[in-house]
Parts: sequence; structure tokens; C-alpha cells
Amino acid sequence: MVPFGTLLRRLREAAGLTQEELAVRAGLAARGISDLERGARKRPYPHTVRSIAEALDLSEVNRASLVAAVPERAATARAADPLLYPLPRPPTSIVGRERELEEIGGLLGLPATRLLTLTGPGGIGKTRLAMEVARDAVGGFADGISFVALAPLGDADLVVPSISRILGLGEAVGSSPLDVLCGQLRGKRMLLVLDNFEHVAGAAPEVAALIEGCPDLTVLVTSRSPLRVRGEQEYPVQPLGLPAPSLSPDPEEVSGSPSGRLFVQRVRAVSPAFGLTGTNAGTVAAICRRLDGLPLALELAAARARSLDPESLLGRLDLALEAGGARDLPQRQRTMRTTLDWSHDLLSEGEKVLFRRLSVFAGGFDLEAAEAVGPTEDLEDSLNLLGRLVEQSLVLAEDSSGEMRYRMLEPVRQYARELLQRSGEAESVRRRHAGYYLALGERVGLELKGPDQPIWLGLLATELGNLRAAIRWSIEQGEVEAIARMAWAMWKFWWLRGHRDEGRRLMEEALERVPDAPASARAKLLFVAATLGRARGDFESTRPLIEESLALFRRLEDRYGIAEALGTVGLIALDQGRYEEGLAYLEESADIFLELGRRRAAGSILGFAAKAPLATGDTAAARRLAERALSLAREPGGARDVVSPALHPLAAVARAEGDDERAARLLEESLKISAEIGDEGNIVYCLEGLAAIAADRNDPERAARLWGAAGALLEEIEIVAYPHAPERSLHQRQVVGARAQFEKDAWEEAWAQGRAMTSGQAVEYALGEYEAPPPGN
Repeated sequence: MVPFGTLLRRLREAAGLTQEELAVRAGLAARGISDLERGARKRPYPHTVRSIAEALDLSEVNRASLVAAVPERAATARAADPLLYPLPRPPTSIVGRERELEEIGGLLGLPATRLLTLTGPGGIGKTRLAMEVARDAVGGFADGISFVALAPLGDADLVVPSISRILGLGEAVGSSPLDVLCGQLRGKRMLLVLDNFEHVAGAAPEVAALIEGCPDLTVLVTSRSPLRVRGEQEYPVQPLGLPAPSLSPDPEEVSGSPSGRLFVQRVRAVSPAFGLTGTNAGTVAAICRRLDGLPLALELAAARARSLDPESLLGRLDLALEAGGARDLPQRQRTMRTTLDWSHDLLSEGEKVLFRRLSVFAGGFDLEAAEAVGPTEDLEDSLNLLGRLVEQSLVLAEDSSGEMRYRMLEPVRQYARELLQRSGEAESVRRRHAGYYLALGERVGLELKGPDQPIWLGLLATELGNLRAAIRWSIEQGEVEAIARMAWAMWKFWWLRGHRDEGRRLMEEALERVPDAPASARAKLLFVAATLGRARGDFESTRPLIEESLALFRRLEDRYGIAEALGTVGLIALDQGRYEEGLAYLEESADIFLELGRRRAAGSILGFAAKAPLATGDTAAARRLAERALSLAREPGGARDVVSPALHPLAAVARAEGDDERAARLLEESLKISAEIGDEGNIVYCLEGLAAIAADRNDPERAARLWGAAGALLEEIEIVAYPHAPERSLHQRQVVGARAQFEKDAWEEAWAQGRAMTSGQAVEYALGEYEAPPPGN
């Protein structure tokens, strides 16, 4: 017999299709087709064979030959004749669900699995998965499969009679419908599929009794919530996988993701000329992310591609989801609104209130945050309400590093947000949300100066969406004092995690919204705006901001504020080449910090101050300042980021003295600290310094990789690596010099390899913990 892979290749070539074209038609991955043809994967699942046969439009003879060529599974596949069991035949192939089909099929094949419930929100594809799994499993159920659609039923008492009717069973005088059904099914090896169980949940005890009375019966249920009976195995159906985040995604990467593959296939069904290109791939990826990989939402949006290009569709997604879908869809799935109305109507009043209020969160939330906006102040009540929304699949629960977080799929959140707006309580809920997160930012920001800085930076990064929403709402309301307190506490988060433009912009919007803000609030907002702006090399516009901030702090006699502002004034002076003036400001700042007992802050400032004598060639003075800075910064009990400002000038001094070994060790220490806290700006600086050392050691290939990695990272973050002009000039001369030592093609290949590294890989490569691919790979 001809091997399956060989036969598949012949049939594909006879159809005039490439592997990629067949993959798109069949809703599979191109690599999957390649693996099958090469024989790397020898036993495709029946649903895969069916999808390929339909995509190739095979004759009955060729279809039978392809099915028969599957090793060991041929008999099972042949038994899956759709005429042998009453399963609906979907009009389209299933896409992007290979893993789920394998996992669900595996669970269904376990002897212990008697009741398997696929749960998830409306439109996530539970019914489609159930039908495909049942089709694949038919060979394992000698007495067949029955599919019962429960959506049309309005009464839980009708569930058992409906099952009996589908099976062609009559009523028996003196016996209950459940007893009759048990009597008929007892001893039969059968799979019963119950679709859309959520609105007839009252029949769950009868389903449990049916399973108990029929030991050979297996029940597969689709429901937005579990049945909550003993012996139930729940399988939460997740959204389709999204394209990887990227500013300029590759078309192949987008179409290779499950959500991208589904969207592209469905668009081509209504617009055959559509092609995924470098121009539109980013927009398609954005559509998939905006719709959170929800299959029904992707299908509804794709249907609009008949008259809208991807860019126009992205701007009109809400309208696209409200437009009617295919006429053969169930009425409850014609639009996202009708799908969600179906779920919302099943909620209790308390659940409805919490559901709409949770729409205020951006990027997820924890239980404490839900309690802050919920209808009850009792934590246990909040947990119960939230738990029921999770059960109804309207809220997703995700374990994140041991901490439970919750979120809504974006189409669900948009629906809930509209309900919130109509409820008349939107303003009060947003006020509570903003108050909670501004207080959180202020509280956590104070912890950024402590030894657990990486933990708190991670928490702020997790809550960034909510922090943004809270700040923006507070700006609109003119509540700048709360913003100023929070920003003053947590500005280092924006600095260290590369959100400097955003932080500055928000501060300037707050200043513009309330130009007559109290002096203390204004001084803090000006400081944060100027300090973040300085990192982008914008000295002319930030200098007046920080000078006004300093004047306000002096007027308020706020010594800590004065010290902070003096630090930024001094750094801007250094960046502009006013070394003597800058050094004076920085030394005054350090003196005040020491006076206040802020020794580690003084160490950070003195590390920056060492740049002044470095710039004028006084390496001895630079070393003295930097060593004093490092001694203060290393004192126990504080955040580690203050160490790096001392390591950099010490590395520069070592380089000036010809001690590249010591310079590399210092930069590597700074790189480790930066990677630990996620300071990508400093990671770039360290990679650049280590690249220059590699070039001086006559290792231009390593230098090119490090510079390439640093350049790629620099494009993604809000920072200028060398705001000081002489440093920029030196960096450029070093790159040009190293490039001249290396053959052009080899240099460009090494540079490209560096650019292809992730930030983590670049750090590991710089530290000798990651081996780059050899040339030519």
C-alpha cells in the first residue's frame, strides 16, 4: 500500500496546490502538511484526514484511498460513516484546534470519563469541538452516537423526553421518562452529546442518574457552566491562540497562529482575492488580539471583509460584531450581542451588577480589586458572585505565579461596559476603580526603593492597564493631587520598564488640565515629566520644567523634593556639556540625601556625577566619585538599581586604563541587575559597552551580534541610549571601526543574528550562557 504521506503529496500536486495553499484551505498548519508528507507524522486524526479530503475536493474513490492509507486508524476512520449516527455536518472545517481535539479525545477515551463537560463563553466553539470529537470517537462506541440540541428547550423537564425522542423511544405507562431511558440504554456502549446545557441546568441530577444507571454510557456536554455533579470532568475551552506581539509581524507568523489562520480562511471564503501581506499582517494580528481569539467574533468580523479592508475593519469592529452573521447560524449566534444576551439573561441580579461593573478593569484584576468595585463589601459574598461568573464562563480565572487573576474576553468586556454605561452607575464605579489603583500605585511605588524591587515592578507591570485607566479618568476629573502622589512614588516604574514617553505625557496632561494645582502637586508632576523627558534626550523643553519644580520645592522647603530635583537639573547640565555646573548640582543633591539619611540615593547621584570628570579626562576624580558611589549604593536594605550608575563610570575608568577584563566584569554585573529588574534601557547600555570591548579584543563577530541585539531592543523601548552627544559620537566610531575589520556579508549575518535574539537571549549571550548559531544558519 502506498504510504499516507506519499499519497497525500500526489493528490495535492494533482490538485495544483502548494503545502501552504492546502494548509489554508484545510484549516491546518503548513508545517503539519509537511510533517505528514515527509512521514514525520504517520497517524493523522480522522478530523485531519477529513479536512484534507474536503480541501482537495477528492472523489469518493480517492477519499477512501486516503482514509485507508492511515496506519492502524484506517478501520476506525472507515467506521465513521456520517450515515451511521445523527451528528450534524458543519459547513466549514474546524481550524486551529488540533491540541484541543487531541486532549478532549484522550479524556473521552479514558474508562473513568463518564461525563465530560466542555465549558466556555458563547462563541468559543464548544459545539464545533464536540461534534468533531464525537465524529472522531465513533469507532469506540459500538452502539453509536446521538447528538441532542438543547438550545430550543425552555424547560429542564423537557431534557430527558427530548433525548428519548432523538433515540426514537416511546413512553411507557406507569414509568417515568428517566426510567424508560435508563432501561433502553442500559448495557449499550454509547456516546450521548448534549449541546447547550446551561439554560436547562436543572436537569443535571437527571443526567447524573442516567449515567449511574447506564454503566456503559458516556455523556459529552457543552455548556457555559459545569453541571456540578459528582464524576464530572470539566474541560474549559480556551480562545484560539493569538499571533505573537510584534510591531511588524511576519505574515507567515500571523497565519500560523490559530486565530490568524481562522480569520484568514474565513475572509478568503467571502473575498477569494484576499492575501496576507507585510502591509496588512499587523492589522490582521491586531484584529485577532482585539477579539481575544474568540472564534465566533472572528467569523463575524471576517464576514465583513467582503466590503471592508483590514484597516477599515479594525476601526469598525464593534459594528462588524453587531451585523448579522450567516443565516444558517443559530439565532442566538447571529451577532455577538445575541450570543451574550443569551448568557446574561441566565444571571441573578447580583451577578448582573458585578458583571457589568467588572468591565471597568483593563488587563485583568484580582479578588481584592473586584471587591473594591462590586455590589457588596463582604469578601465572601464577592468571591461567591465572582465564582458564579467564572462558572458561567463570562469571567476567566487564570493562575498567575500562584496568584489568581481574573479577566473578561474583550468582546465580553465591551458588552458589559455598554451595560454599565446604560445602568447609570458608570461614573461611581470608575471613581472607585481609579481610587483603588491610584492608592495601589502610591503604596507599591514606595516599595520600589526596597530590596524586593523586582517583585513590586512586576506587580505594577501586571496592573499597567488599570493604572493607565485610573490616571486617565482622574485627569479628566481634574483630580491631579492623587495623580501627583502616585507618580511621585512610582515614577521609577516608568523609568525602569521603558514607559518614559507615556509617563511624561500623562504628567503634562495633568498639568495642563489643572494649571493652578497646589504647589506640592505641581512640583511633583513637573519633576516626573522632566526626569522622564530627559531620558529621551529632550533637554530644551524639560529644563524649564525641572527648574520650576526645583523652585517650588525650595519655596515649600521640601528637602527631599529639592534633592530629587537637583539631581535631574544636574543630569541635564551634564547632558548639555555644562560639566562644572552639573557636578555642582549633583554634589548638592547628594549632600542633602546624606543629610536626610538617604545614603543609597546619594550613591546613585554620585555615580552619575562621576560622568563629569570622565568627560574632561580626569579619570582619577571619576574613580573616586564612582567608588564612593558604589560603597553607598551597596549598603544593605535597598533596591539594586542604584548600583548601576556607579558601575558604569568605573567600567569607563577601567577601559581608559586598558583593563578591559575589569570593565567587562563591571558591565556584566550591571547587566545582571538590569535583567533582574527589567531595566531594558540599561540592558542596551551594557550590551553596547560589551560589544565595544569585544571589538577591541578583535572579536568583531561577537561585537556585531551584541550591537545588533542592542539596536533591535532600542527600537522597542522609549529611551535614547546615549543622550550625551560625545557618547553618541564615540559609539558610532566604535561600530564603524569594528565593521571595517570584518567581511561585509559575515558582519551583516552576525548583526542580523543579534537582532533576532530576544532580550533574554541577548543577556544570556552577553554573559556567555547562550550559544549563538554558527555562521550560515
